Amino acid sequence: MRRVAPALAAVAVLVAIWQIYVEVSGIRPQLLPSPVRVVEQGWAHRAEIGTHAAATLQVTLIGFGVSLVLAWALAILVDFSPALRRAFVPLFVASQTLPIIAIAPLMIIWFGFGLLPKVLVIALVTFFPMAIGLIEGFAAADREAGALLRSMGASRRQVFRYVRLPSALPRFFTALRIGITYAVVGAVFAEYVGASQGLGIYMNLQKNSFRTDLVLAAVLVTALISIALYLLTFAVERVVAPWARAENRNSRG
Repeated sequence: MRRVAPALAAVAVLVAIWQIYVEVSGIRPQLLPSPVRVVEQGWAHRAEIGTHAAATLQVTLIGFGVSLVLAWALAILVDFSPALRRAFVPLFVASQTLPIIAIAPLMIIWFGFGLLPKVLVIALVTFFPMAIGLIEGFAAADREAGALLRSMGASRRQVFRYVRLPSALPRFFTALRIGITYAVVGAVFAEYVGASQGLGIYMNLQKNSFRTDLVLAAVLVTALISIALYLLTFAVERVVAPWARAENRNSRG
């Protein structure tokens, strides 16, 4: 609570300022609805918003799962082969120079309005931080510990399992938290470009109807999904790598 209290207080102050400004200025709800109106209308349309939120969450988890598998597979291959590292890492970096705002419409044109283009957009957005986090984590392993195991007859796989893999997990979970928030944004953007369901298409429809209150309600739900997934990574980290949090605290001093 001590960590989140300042952030909650700042949000409360901003929301209060927003509410007071709307009431004092008399601005039209089509331009800027009050926070109270956003919550009220969001609750009134909760069934519809919930259906679209479930679709966005499904796409996010599928796309992020694909990205996660690819990141692990390629990071391990790169760690075992310096030649692959020199070949793939520049390509990973280059993938981040592609403007998603231009790639997403092309995905829709090439693959239609189904699940595949949205999964590809999410994977493209989230793959880089996780792959680089793993690659750098493997490279940062304790060389003396690895040399000790090799002197005792350990194979490369055993050194990877007992030294390099545990060493990479703290950086991986940091990258995982970055990636999961990007995944939700990528899913919404892909839906915004073209989809039949999801918060992105819902925002687009409500924008065209000048329902700014429902657009902001969908934005609020999107933020809540991102926060929930972000917090879930800490629970996973506590189970999979309980030592990682201690290492992160020590690195921060």
